[in-house]
Amino acid sequence: MDSKRILGPLLAGVLVLGVGYAIWQSGQKKLLSDAVQQINLVSGSESVPYLSDPRVAAALLKNGIRLTIQKSGSREMAQRNDLKQFDAAFPGGVPAAEKIKAATGAKQSIATFFTPMVIASWRPLVPVLEANGLVAKRGDNWFLVDMGKLMQLMEAGTRWRDLKDNPNFAVSKSLLVLTTDVRKSNSAAQYLALTSWIANGGNVVTTDAEIEKILPRLTPLFLKQGYQENTSSGPFENYLAMGMGAVPLVMVYESQFFEAALRDNTLSQDMVLLYPEPTVYSKRIVVPFNAKGEKFGQLLSTDPELQSLAAEYGMRGSDPKLLAAALSAKKLPAAPQLNDVVEAPTFEILEKMIQHIETQLNH
Repeated sequence: MDSKRILGPLLAGVLVLGVGYAIWQSGQKKLLSDAVQQINLVSGSESVPYLSDPRVAAALLKNGIRLTIQKSGSREMAQRNDLKQFDAAFPGGVPAAEKIKAATGAKQSIATFFTPMVIASWRPLVPVLEANGLVAKRGDNWFLVDMGKLMQLMEAGTRWRDLKDNPNFAVSKSLLVLTTDVRKSNSAAQYLALTSWIANGGNVVTTDAEIEKILPRLTPLFLKQGYQENTSSGPFENYLAMGMGAVPLVMVYESQFFEAALRDNTLSQDMVLLYPEPTVYSKRIVVPFNAKGEKFGQLLSTDPELQSLAAEYGMRGSDPKLLAAALSAKKLPAAPQLNDVVEAPTFEILEKMIQHIETQLNH
């Protein structure tokens, strides 16, 4: 039999099979492409390292999500006029989330993780703070037990050298808690919420009359700081890099401190965490602007793998055992439960206080 007469149909069959396979493969790629949704997210700087973790990206991809992230200070985020170009916003703190909802008309917000506000300080400073009635140890943790007294000392213009029993840090530097820029960043807004509660006699500020009464006490706490960073990563990076002389007390998220230990190994033996009494919680809130953003928020709040990975970044979630397990490997103590926690004012009240401080800062 003529070989050409045999090979011809065979080659034609192979060609048909090849074309069919190519069409099938193209269809599979299209189905996969269609199944993965690109989500554009604007996020507070404190959450960006977690969201950028390849394991987080892989966990999201398994659920059909690929992220594009733009970093922004949480307060600054709420003032943007281009939020609707994103699928969701991910600020730190309920007040910022509520402001974003009001500005964009978003219908919901989704709580994912939370972390208490704490003060990062230095072990050589603990004895002087303790001697002056500001700090005490309970179990394995140090607590700033008298935030009211600390505020009074700061208001009076006290310098570190004025504190008694202070052989290690008798410098002319003012006694202040450093923060971010309250006009731009949620962590500073949380500090304002906490100090406003103390100045208002242990009550959440709810009226214009209360604002007018307490602002003369609060405004200098920010004015005296000088230059302030726009995002929460800035002051903490200064704390890590510049040391006790430059940054003796700085308001940070607990998660930043633990992340530095768990992920970056950048904490020194002299670095110590002080838990204010009272303190406030900062909740990481997803504000979705569409169905894609809602899917992302629900995943962060419920997916066990994503919750476990958040614990590696120092975050507290629905299961408190996750953070405890992550910290145990580093032999780091975390306050297991904080009972003295206050609520922040509504975002309208907080905004009025911030606007007043902004007026003074701009003078």
